[in-house]
Amino acid sequence: MIKINNINDMSHFGDVLTKYLSAGDLILLNGDLGAGKTTLSQFIGKALGVQRNINSPTFNIIKSYQGTDLKLHHMDCYRLEDSEEDLGFEEYFEDDAVILIEWSQFIAEFLPDHYLSINIQTEHTTERTITIDAKGKHYHRIKEDVERELSAN
Repeated sequence: MIKINNINDMSHFGDVLTKYLSAGDLILLNGDLGAGKTTLSQFIGKALGVQRNINSPTFNIIKSYQGTDLKLHHMDCYRLEDSEEDLGFEEYFEDDAVILIEWSQFIAEFLPDHYLSINIQTEHTTERTITIDAKGKHYHRIKEDVERELSAN
């Protein structure tokens, strides 16, 4: 469990996580409305060198950005609740990019078997608790590296 006390802690978490990401990594961002999923996406994008403003792609569902070395696909699947529509997710999952998905539970049947899940729980106005779940050896390594680095600080 990772304690986030303010926006600077969330930025630091995003920086640490991004250090361990590589092309093709799939990150699921889970949490209630206002928990900080899009804010974390912005920090990850910034750490990847994305120059454009990253905002919630709720109405577009998928937005793509070019970072310094890697592309970033940011998906917000909130509007896909009760939808069976496949928007070509597999094409994005196979791309050499970091993929961030908010509200992934609405496209669970399209998700690959391996991913990193970041769960953000609101504790107070600015305080959050983050837990990381990993599916697959590669993602377990990322989880361990991130948790080790954050516990050392």
